[in-house]
Amino acid sequence: MQTERSVSPRFDELTIGAEGAEVRRASEWLDLTCRQRDVPQAPAERLVLCLNEVLANVITHGGRTALSAPIRLLLEVRLDQDHGEASVKVSDAGMAFDPLSVPKGMLPKTLGEASPGGLGLVIIRRCSDRLHYRREEGLNHLTIGARWNLR
Repeated sequence: MQTERSVSPRFDELTIGAEGAEVRRASEWLDLTCRQRDVPQAPAERLVLCLNEVLANVITHGGRTALSAPIRLLLEVRLDQDHGEASVKVSDAGMAFDPLSVPKGMLPKTLGEASPGGLGLVIIRRCSDRLHYRREEGLNHLTIGARWNLR
């Protein structure tokens, strides 16, 4: 008889200010916490990259309310029989923005077609395995997940 491998999720939390210096602290926290929780390097790196993009967008485009309130980060790691998933939820007080409602953009074919900026959502979509957004009680809650095989 085969037993199912299931581990109750554990949560780790960090609260940061909405400023550039805090992005580095958040990235270092996520990287270290993923290593402590045995998240493989590749999905952990994808999560850190996505987190950097999300925080840059909150700070740059979230407006005054985003800059005046703390940003809460919540890391959850789940394991089932065949897969693991690490997800980080970013909660901010910025203007309502559902990144999932933005049409998927095309990557430029040449350097001449490229323009600065505008690739953050492309990066987030390509580097994450799960995205979920909701707006609740004046806060944006964006969850980004990265999965891996256990077998």
